[in-house]
Amino acid sequence: MTQKFYPAILARSDAGAIGVVFPDFPGCVSVGETAQEAATNAVEALDLHVEGLLADGDALPEPSALGLLPDWLEPEKDTIVGHCLVPVEIPSKAIRLNITMDEALVHRLDAAAAAEGFTRSGYLAQAARERMQRAR
Repeated sequence: MTQKFYPAILARSDAGAIGVVFPDFPGCVSVGETAQEAATNAVEALDLHVEGLLADGDALPEPSALGLLPDWLEPEKDTIVGHCLVPVEIPSKAIRLNITMDEALVHRLDAAAAAEGFTRSGYLAQAARERMQRAR
C-alpha cells in the first residue's frame, strides 16, 4: 500500500461542532465535537470515500496544497479553525497468497465474510488492516 496525505479544512459551525471538508473530495465530510475528534473521524471518512471511489474504478486526485480553499467552500457560513493533512492508504497491486488454516476456522471465516459482504480475501485484508491500526 501507498500512503498519501490529503489536506482537510476544519471549520466550526454555528452549533459549535467542528466539521471537516476535503478540497480534493467534495462531498466527503466529517464532524466532531472537538478538533481532535473531528480529525480522527476525518481519517475514517476519507478511507471510506477513497474505498468507494476505487471500487467504482475512479481515479484519485493528487493531493492539493495545504491551506487552499476550494471554490465550493463558503467561509462566511463557518469559522475556519485550522487545516490538517489526513493520511489514507492507497491499495497497491494485489498479490496471491497461500496460507494454511484449520478447516473449521476457514468455514467460520467464510461465513463471517459473507455476512459482512466480503470475500474471504477481502475480509482477511480488512481484519489485518484493523489489527495493525490498533497496534499503532
